[in-house]
Formats: sequence, C-alpha cells, structure tokens
Amino acid sequence: MAAKFQNFLPSLSLPTSKPKRRFQSVTVSASNSYRPSISGRKLRVAVIGGGPAGSSAAEALASGGVETFLFERNPPSTPKPCGGAIPLCMLEEFDIPHHLIDRHVTQMRIFSPSNIAVDFGKTLKPNEFIAMLRREVLDSFLRSRAVSAGATHISGLVTSLDLPTSQNSPYTINYTTKTSPRNSLAVDVVIGADGANSRVAKSINAGDYTCAIAFQERIKLSDEKMAYYENLAEMYIGDDVSPDFYAWVFPKCDHVAVGTGTVKSKHDIKLYQRAIRERAMSKINGGKVIKIEAHPIPEHPRPVRVRGRVALVGDAAGYVTKCSGEGIYFAAKSGRMCGHGVVKASEGGMKMINECDLKREYLKEWDAKYVNTFRFLDLLQRVFYGSNASREALVELCGDEYVQRMTFDSYLYKTLARGRVCDDVKLFMNTIGCLIRCNDVGTHMKGLIL
Repeated sequence: MAAKFQNFLPSLSLPTSKPKRRFQSVTVSASNSYRPSISGRKLRVAVIGGGPAGSSAAEALASGGVETFLFERNPPSTPKPCGGAIPLCMLEEFDIPHHLIDRHVTQMRIFSPSNIAVDFGKTLKPNEFIAMLRREVLDSFLRSRAVSAGATHISGLVTSLDLPTSQNSPYTINYTTKTSPRNSLAVDVVIGADGANSRVAKSINAGDYTCAIAFQERIKLSDEKMAYYENLAEMYIGDDVSPDFYAWVFPKCDHVAVGTGTVKSKHDIKLYQRAIRERAMSKINGGKVIKIEAHPIPEHPRPVRVRGRVALVGDAAGYVTKCSGEGIYFAAKSGRMCGHGVVKASEGGMKMINECDLKREYLKEWDAKYVNTFRFLDLLQRVFYGSNASREALVELCGDEYVQRMTFDSYLYKTLARGRVCDDVKLFMNTIGCLIRCNDVGTHMKGLIL
C-alpha cells in the first residue's frame, strides 16, 4: 500500500511511471469545523479533461495556490466536435483574445419545416455579435493559460480512479501515456471534466443520464460561397432534420460546420444529416467535406455531481442546455466556479476539504445561479420542438422584435432577461395565437402552464 501512494509524499511533486431527470435540490449539512492542515505541501488536485471546463478549473486552482495536475489525452491540434458559438460575455469574463474568433455573427437565420426563413438579429447593438470559433483553437489556448498559471499538464489517458480507503487518504489516478502504459498519481481532490462519457463519473457511481448524439461535417467552400456566411449562421428545424432538436450551418475561418443532433432517433442520425445538407444544398453545393465528427451531448444534469472529494463539471456534470444545446460557456463557468470553490474551502491549498465543502462552495452556488435558466430552456424545448406545427409557431414568434431582444440579451449575457409585464403578457398571447394558427395549441397548453 505504501508503494502505491509514493507520489503522495510531499517531496515528490510530479507523477511517476507505473429515465428523464431534473436538477435535484442540494442539501448541504454543516461542514466539519476542523479541517486538518496539510503539512509540508499544498492540496493536490487532479483535473481530468482539458476542454473549457477542465482548463478553467485548472487555471483557477493553480492561480489560487493549489498544486494542480491537468490531464488531457488529445494533442493540442486535435479538433473537438462542436458548433463553436460562444456568447459575448464569455470573451470578457474569460479574457478570450479576439484573434481566436473566426467569425463575428450578427445575423441568425432560422428556417421553419416549410422553409419559411426569419432573420434573427434585428435588435443587436453595433458592438454585439455571436463569436464563432474552432474548439481546438479555444481549448489549446485555455490549456496553455492553465499551465502558465502553474498547472502541470499531463498528456495521457486516465484509465481508472481508485477511491480512498479512509476519510483523508488519497485518490489514485491510473493513466497511460505514449511512452509508459502504467502510471499513477495520488491526489486529494478530483475534478471530472472528461465529457459525457466520463470515467470519473462512473468511478463514483454518479448515475446515468440521457445523451443526444450530434453529427457534424466540416465543409470547405469556395471564397464566393463563404462570402454568404461572412456574418451569418443558419438554423433549420423540422422533423426531416431532427425529431427533437435543430440542424445548423455555422461559419468558421475557411469552412462551415454543418450538423444536426437527436436524442430520440440516434440510429437515424445520418439520415438527418443528409436532410440538412439537402436543405442547405444551394449554399454549400460543391463544397468539400474535410472532416466528419460525432459526439454525445448530455440531456440533463447527472443525479450526483459531487461525491466525496470528487466534483463533476461541464459535460461530465450534464451542463448542456435544452433547446439551444449550448455547453461551452457553462462548461468553462462550472470549471472556474468549482476551482474557486476548492481554493476558498482549502484556504489557498493549505487545508484538506470534504464533500460538504464542495457542495457548499461549488454546487450550491452553481444551482442558485443557473438552475432556472436550464429549467426554462427545458420548457421551451418541450413546447416548441414536439411537432412540425409547433416548430412553425416558433419560427413565427422569432420574427417578433421583442422576442429577439429578450433572446439575445439572455444568450449574450447569460442572464434570464426581464421584460415589462405588459410585453410579457402580449408575448404569451402571441405564443398561444401562433400555436392556434399552427393547429398545435392543444398539445402544448399543458407545457406552457406547467
């Protein structure tokens, strides 16, 4: 046993070779008044996964004085399947350099099942836009910044997590690298940022969740065709492209990302992809597919997001919104909040922490800030994505400038925008009217009232 935990000694700082659910309320009992100090070293934390969630957590931890190890199995240049849209507030909040942005989208065009198009973006101010970038570029930047803050980057695949044998004994990370198939590292705390198929989550029996599948092709277009997408992104809805989500054409630096997603009919994902290509054919015809990508998207938070001294963030925790499918901002935000929570509870890495600390400083804060946003977008998806009739009603509503202003204010600044009561009542009545005109009100009145 002593040999197994040799990395835990203060003198060694580097690893050596060898059914549908909603947010559950968080009950935080009083933390132990006495948390033991750590003699001769700092608190050691392993962050598993080097995407926005993991890198943001690692940066917050290292900057706060915690000894931090960031595991990432993919090399920096490996593309990450993702639409790549991030809100305006993220650029400032996370100090994202503007040179990383491929496109400044100021116009979103949404197509109904019958191909009625509505331009979404009339209410944007001159300085407002949706930033489009490539995940491999963003992820590499965030990882490098975490390392600059003091995190130790380990390029390897985590294969398993051994749980502690007593209250304050370490967790052991087992992993492989290109040069060594058997390695281990002992740490005090683990942050799982390893995606929808999280091994960390499985190790702590965090429970399952429903996953959608997203399929995307990167298509290189001629300069003439790319000019059409200079500042334009497109969304297509209809049961031909997805029975429960939307399809997209998002512009990148020299190509477009064309994709779709579904949770109900995963086996038909290629049929839906063929349908989105057909609907966008006049604009992407002649393009060359340069990469094909597919990845799972969590549909709701996991039943357990903190257990022991292990916390889950990003996709591993299930932080992807319904309706919009957005995850990048919430991944980075959850990672940073978790990292700051660990720093605060450990008093800058000087003391051991426990489950109550993680729930109080991270989970309770997260839920208080974002649970209503997730619930609201879940409601919107249930109301408007259930049939083609309700999708037609959604597109009709999107033409309303009040809807556009409220939507963009909420998306760009990550707060539920508050409008005037009279306008909200008018919007509610317009929603009912649209559903009636589309012969779908009976199906969704219950969803609106719940």
